[in-house]
Amino acid sequence: MHICKFFTTFVPYFKIIMEKISKSQVKLVKSLQLKKYRDELGLFVAEGEKCVSELIKAFELVHLYREGENATRTEIEQMSGLKTPQGVIAVFKKGLYSVSETVSTLSGEAGLILALDGIQDPGNLGTIIRTCDWFGVHDIVCSLDTADCYNPKVVQATMGALARVRVLYVDLPAWLESQIKNQKSKIAIYGTLLDGKDMYDVVSSGRHNGIIVMGNEGNGISKEVRSLVTHPIRIPSYPKNGASEHPGKSEEAPEVIESLNVSIATAIVLAEFRR
Repeated sequence: MHICKFFTTFVPYFKIIMEKISKSQVKLVKSLQLKKYRDELGLFVAEGEKCVSELIKAFELVHLYREGENATRTEIEQMSGLKTPQGVIAVFKKGLYSVSETVSTLSGEAGLILALDGIQDPGNLGTIIRTCDWFGVHDIVCSLDTADCYNPKVVQATMGALARVRVLYVDLPAWLESQIKNQKSKIAIYGTLLDGKDMYDVVSSGRHNGIIVMGNEGNGISKEVRSLVTHPIRIPSYPKNGASEHPGKSEEAPEVIESLNVSIATAIVLAEFRR
């Protein structure tokens, strides 16, 4: 659907939202490239027809600018964070989620929550959010040092999936401890570790719900979080030269979880849990 038709159909006061742009508004949109101003103003920016049309279903639209209608090409380029601006830029209010909303997911028979411990790369985070959307994982709990989900690069990489996946930032070790104490039945906390058990053996045992922890791109899961993992798992690598699969890292056969991109590793893990 063309974005103009979309907004005319679904957004009341369309004419007000499509107001003529001003220099102060150009400055506002540009400022949202920085986390400081996103936090201060409670706003974030999205670009492109597909991304914007998906996000409007879940977030309150504040401003909408479209090249040739209420903004010039120059103004779009000034506001855009992309090398090749897509001609549509929107400003939304950030979502507000509570811990109780997220935790309710665990009550389901196949309820999964993804926990991210220190994921730094915005592209990785955006891809992980998009992957969670594909596999029906609607809650991501992040450590405080994980990249901001409202970073424009993250938003762009999600391709609108941010509208369907809740992202919460917490003191991750403290949050995991609270889940262990609060759950009536013993909760499973899976973590991708070098010395973990073969993921396919663990998942085939019948447990398909709980919290899956993915660690930092370079350092893996932090020491504090690792101590709370109840089910350490690893993605086994394919045997080389017909030899049996190696149990851990070695000079001849490095552990796959260390070389796999974290977003790819997340996709593999979620695919197996959903299988």
